[in-house]
Amino acid sequence: MSQSFETCALAVDRLYYALVELQSRAELLRLEPLEGREWFELLRQKLVPQLKDDAFLVVAVVGGTNIGKSVIFNHLAGTRASATSPLATGTKHPVCLVPPGFEATHDLESIFESFKLYSWNDSDEALTEADEHMLFWRESTTTPPELLVLDTPDVDSDAPMNWVRADAIRRSADVLLAVLTQQKYNDAAVKDFFRKAAEEDKAVIVVFNQCLLPEDEEYWPIWLRTFTAETGVAPEAVYIAPNDRRAAEENRLTFLERPWPADSDHAIDTESPRSLTDDLAKLRFHEIKFRTLRGSLKHILRDDRGVPLWLRELTARCDEFSNAAARLSSESVAKIRDWPPIGNDLLVAEVRRWWKSQQQGWARKVNGFYDTVGGAVIAPFRFARNKIAGEPEDPLEQYREREWSAVLRTVDEVYEKLEFMAESGAEMLKPRLQEVLSGKSRVDLLEKLRREHGEVDLEQELEQVVDAEMRAFESGSPDLYRFYKQIHTLSAAVRPVASVVFFTLGAGPAGEAVAPFVADAASQAIAHVVADFAGGTVAAVAGEKAVTEAAGHGSGFLQAKFQRLQTTFVSQRVNWLVERLKADLLGSMPDEFELIAAIPRSDEFNTVKNALCELAAAVEESQTAPAS
Repeated sequence: MSQSFETCALAVDRLYYALVELQSRAELLRLEPLEGREWFELLRQKLVPQLKDDAFLVVAVVGGTNIGKSVIFNHLAGTRASATSPLATGTKHPVCLVPPGFEATHDLESIFESFKLYSWNDSDEALTEADEHMLFWRESTTTPPELLVLDTPDVDSDAPMNWVRADAIRRSADVLLAVLTQQKYNDAAVKDFFRKAAEEDKAVIVVFNQCLLPEDEEYWPIWLRTFTAETGVAPEAVYIAPNDRRAAEENRLTFLERPWPADSDHAIDTESPRSLTDDLAKLRFHEIKFRTLRGSLKHILRDDRGVPLWLRELTARCDEFSNAAARLSSESVAKIRDWPPIGNDLLVAEVRRWWKSQQQGWARKVNGFYDTVGGAVIAPFRFARNKIAGEPEDPLEQYREREWSAVLRTVDEVYEKLEFMAESGAEMLKPRLQEVLSGKSRVDLLEKLRREHGEVDLEQELEQVVDAEMRAFESGSPDLYRFYKQIHTLSAAVRPVASVVFFTLGAGPAGEAVAPFVADAASQAIAHVVADFAGGTVAAVAGEKAVTEAAGHGSGFLQAKFQRLQTTFVSQRVNWLVERLKADLLGSMPDEFELIAAIPRSDEFNTVKNALCELAAAVEESQTAPAS
């Protein structure tokens, strides 16, 4: 294999597999599939399998209905390989003759990738009606070495299935033996087929069959000029064959070569019959192979219809989708203004419990004593109050119900925005949004949220928040922490009600006065949080500046720390809702959006671009250098 073939083969393989991967990643973009695009089929059916080996040619006998293609094929085969009849036999599946031993050294299935290959035993097998794309093959000792010869379905058949098969053979072929007649040289379907062949720079040999000689000698040049002008085909050689049914059936038809263009001074023997088989054996194999492969490369590199056009389509869709996804992200940002703060009494009680868990020795005993005495003193008053007003509701359960009201409001808001987006634009997102909003999605979501919300252990979450914040205070400000701990320990000796100062909020006379102010100011600072459901993020945005400014002096320090407890707990609770909405409502959409937006920056995309540059350079170089 030549060096140029090896270089192109590696680039083509990288290009093909990167394109397949890109198509898989871009499924949501709803692009037309690669399969069926002419340039991709050339890549898949011609370049990928055949750039690996330049030592053989694929010759296909092609043309319209009832023009004697199978007769010509049988003459090449040297035997009645294909079924023929004075009536149109209608070859439905291609048949292929290969040289002896070819299958042992070459991969026939990759050469004819679009077909299911079957061993060919009977000439009538190719006439079988079947939806499966079948190709029948067998070895032939009468065909030239390294030459694969095919009989093909009609290119102008009424059956679209035949067009697909004929096109697949055209892409795989290096040489097209175009069988034309007076009736078929100007047929629209025939011209369209050969127009594609000319764009791919296929080598074309024309056989004008069923000619009435000598009368048609003056007409075939006119027919051929029309055919070449309409298709762009430049024939490698031209033959004419007489309308002789008996000779056709007995495989002794006469082929006479003619000069083309008709007025050329190319000296050929126009009187002696020619053997098509011998002439094919003399073809310039490497030159033709290189030319047809280069023609296919040019086709896939074309800016107006090849890979570059597809990359632009892909990029434009990615940009459109990214813009729509950004709109979803920005418009689904919900300001949860009325998310309830945790009760101050619950926070203070939990902080006190935490300090108690840190006490040791006599301070632990003193506080334990006061707790016991205090409990005994207030027990009668609590009993009397409960008799009059009833058992008080658990404050954590009260908080849970306030939270549930916020959940309902948030879900309604998010659904309204999603429904608005589905109805008012963002075409790329509509299918996915409609999936999210279809059926009983809202009812099912609320039922699931209600169940999971009821199972949340709020007491445990509060304990964890307080513990984490106090541990952070201890590690972040160790000297200040020890100072407050000493005050807390000393306060046990004069403890009239509870502990003092930092996070005890009500310990001793000074603490009793400060606590209401600090707790109230901190709760007011929780005006709202912002939740991005597409991104899954939560942030507190109100009150931080005021608290930060106050934190450097007096009770502002306590206020700031208490605010941090409130903010942390509320953000954690809102984050629970955000995570649930992201998982149960948006599902995989955010991840899909991120992957799609990244496609033009992906390794596969860059691989395609780099492979195109390599192939373009190889084609440019080949224009001035002969195939090696």
